[in-house]
Amino acid sequence: MAVPKRKSSKARRDKRRNNVWKLDMPAFSKCPQCGELKTPHRVCGNCGYYKGKEIIKKEA
Repeated sequence: MAVPKRKSSKARRDKRRNNVWKLDMPAFSKCPQCGELKTPHRVCGNCGYYKGKEIIKKEA
């Protein structure tokens, strides 16, 4: 069985581990109705449309 020659420092260990746990920033796409940025596969918070249909009634 492989055994490490020297003890890995806490800094080296944490440097190796920290990249795994980073969360990706959510992608954004433009709403075809109003052009506002929104997350994909979600109802637009600005106009209330999803896939060309009005889902949430918004007062203008």
